[in-house]
Amino acid sequence: MHGASEQAIQQRGGDATTVEEISAAAGVSHMTFFRYFRTKEAAVESDDYDPLIAELISRRPPEEEPLIALHRALSEGLARIYDTDQNVLLTRTRLIFTTPALRARMADNQYATERLFTESLAARGQTQVTLELRVHGAAALAALTVALSAWVQSDGADQLPTLVDRDFLALAPTSRGTNDGQ
Repeated sequence: MHGASEQAIQQRGGDATTVEEISAAAGVSHMTFFRYFRTKEAAVESDDYDPLIAELISRRPPEEEPLIALHRALSEGLARIYDTDQNVLLTRTRLIFTTPALRARMADNQYATERLFTESLAARGQTQVTLELRVHGAAALAALTVALSAWVQSDGADQLPTLVDRDFLALAPTSRGTNDGQ
């Protein structure tokens, strides 16, 4: 993020921050911003990918472990959008992660995404949302968020699908158990 733009955004807050300041902070022109979003709020609020991911999660076999189902659904969704929407996704994600006002809106919206993941898991055959499914949904969202953050930090040089796979591997229990060496 560029220093002067970052300071202006932090001092004035999200509502008083202009699209020009957000664009400068993210290192894109305001024209580029408007190519992707109608308003600054739309950068966070419009997520065309969540419904796709929810549908893919609910289609996973009910006997599949929740984290595996989430990982496979996210991987399939990324495979569908990554080649064609990679630049849009990177620009949008960079704007969100580098703009405090948009990061705050993202945090608010993540609750809805977590709930969507959890409800989609339950739709695979369980009758209700359980605490365990909520934990799996939250863990998957955290893994995805960390992968997106690392992708932005690499300026798109790292492959997002590979980062997502690495993050889910970090969540997966090892076959040796969790108490090795203790």
